[in-house]
Amino acid sequence: MITDIISSNLQVVFCGINPGLSTAHHGFHFANGNNRFWKVIHQAGFTERQLKPEEEQHLLDTRCGITMLVERPTVEATELARNELQEGGEALKAKMMQYQPKALAVLGKQAFSSAFGIRKVAWGRQELMIGETEVWVLPNPSGLNRATLDELVNRYRELFDAIE
Repeated sequence: MITDIISSNLQVVFCGINPGLSTAHHGFHFANGNNRFWKVIHQAGFTERQLKPEEEQHLLDTRCGITMLVERPTVEATELARNELQEGGEALKAKMMQYQPKALAVLGKQAFSSAFGIRKVAWGRQELMIGETEVWVLPNPSGLNRATLDELVNRYRELFDAIE
């Protein structure tokens, strides 16, 4: 069972789409060796060193957290039904209202669009606010995403610079 890494007074909560099978098997967020999440957030400045998935609780020390839109593990996020993503969006809004981090970073345009019912989505900060929480859309660090490591790091660094 993958659980949220979340508390009050966080700078950012990263929201993955749903756990992949490898992540579900290991029990830690972004545990698939092909996923670049831990490398990207380190290179973008969120962590002093590259954390291992099993060190995910240390994210709270850096005032970062992790949650997901849908808890059901799949091989690919495309296997999720639209209603699962919409329900996940509602649950995510409630979670953000409870914890009110400075920013929420949803990892993936398609997932964000489906979860929040917003058609045209650009990378970066969105007009949408959830209470006091800014909403950002960043590229998914999955190995299935064709974005280069540099492209990912640059997008994540925009968020890091904005909330520092």
